Amino acid sequence: MPDPARAAALAAALALACATPGRNPGTTAPPGLEVPVEYHVLDNGLKVVLSRDGTAPRVAVGVYYGIGFRVEPKDRTGFAHLFEHMMFQGSANLGKMEFIRLVQANGGTLNGSTRFDFTNYYEVVPRNVLETVLWAEADRMRGLAVTAENLENQQGVVMNEVKVNVLDQPYGGFPWLDLPQAANVNWYNAHNFYGALDDLKAATLDDVRGFFRTYYAPNDAAVAIVGDFEPAQALAWVRKYFGPLPSAPQPPRPDVSEPRQDEEKRAERTDPLAERPALAVAWHVPPRGTPEHAAHVLLDQLVVQGRDSALHRKLVLEKGLTGEVQGGINYGLGNPWNYQGPMLEMAYLFHDRDRSADEILAAIDEAIQPFLDGPVDAATLARAKVKARSYLYGELEDFYGFGLADLLAAHALFYGDPARVNAIDDALEAVTPALLQATAREWLRRTNRTVFVVRPKA
Repeated sequence: MPDPARAAALAAALALACATPGRNPGTTAPPGLEVPVEYHVLDNGLKVVLSRDGTAPRVAVGVYYGIGFRVEPKDRTGFAHLFEHMMFQGSANLGKMEFIRLVQANGGTLNGSTRFDFTNYYEVVPRNVLETVLWAEADRMRGLAVTAENLENQQGVVMNEVKVNVLDQPYGGFPWLDLPQAANVNWYNAHNFYGALDDLKAATLDDVRGFFRTYYAPNDAAVAIVGDFEPAQALAWVRKYFGPLPSAPQPPRPDVSEPRQDEEKRAERTDPLAERPALAVAWHVPPRGTPEHAAHVLLDQLVVQGRDSALHRKLVLEKGLTGEVQGGINYGLGNPWNYQGPMLEMAYLFHDRDRSADEILAAIDEAIQPFLDGPVDAATLARAKVKARSYLYGELEDFYGFGLADLLAAHALFYGDPARVNAIDDALEAVTPALLQATAREWLRRTNRTVFVVRPKA
């Protein structure tokens, strides 16, 4: 989420902007996004996105691979995450952990993550280090150090991470790991993507080498560069270091679609480490890129996000059922725009033992019902659009340009069209009260809801 102070400033600026003529003659909408985007595809299939911004002498580089935990092998849960760790274990010209030391010694920072539809690696460095970073990223795309020692070491690291963050943690995996498994029916969307310990132990060198050859090829990757650089020079460096790498045949992608949910689902687990009960709800959301998806982003702002949201007003201020409600679309693993397959809207809370799940769900229904009963008024819709734009702009500015690189790389990887980032704002502005109500009726209905309860120790 964006910094609250920055988000408030952006919201105030957007509110003022609404009073001036915008991009559509005769309307009062603020100007839309105009992110500079230069897009290329190399002969080996690598997608390259360049977006220059000379505001500060730094550059963000994101290398994205089209393999997330959604489509990892069925008998190797957690494999995509395990492989993310393997990518820091050395390559053809850089030994174990030398990639990290190289970036940090040059005044930069770096990390990687595994998400539903991609695995990414990124660096934010001074502008004079750009060529070095591109060389280093190409070096590990060219040849990862896949050894028995490295594999065994990282299996231990990842299994320990699962234990620390999930198995030995109060409310571990709640709700971001629990809800997808309860709400979805397609295995690709519904498995334990952090990894079952037995599956992590079972990974072999052949598994790792085959995974690398297939999914870490340039024709399954995108490179995004954002910041203070010369596009022609940056593209020349990308061609120099990534261009010679061979493409690889890609297997057919599995069907990850979800059927329409027609009955409410309920699931629960007992957590011996938890002190208080917890409750989470999830709704399937419309497909990315549709008008209904833009409408649901606005519903997220009106229903879930902030102290002015319907859930906060009803559950916290009016009924005192909890002290806070959190959640969102693609909650905990990204934002409403950097994924491709089916997704959930989540909302969750912790509550006292003398409050029942049914009491809380009844209050949630009360909070949502007005959005189903009739269209919102103009002021409410305008507020939702201001909040959504503030959130979007905060994401784009996040972490010195990495937020923009993230969305550009994701749109290049998923659609071959990173300039679609500039259409997000237009889609939000186009939402009408009628579309908002129709979207709420279909996607926030009770029969599209999954409820997950965590029960504490006795």
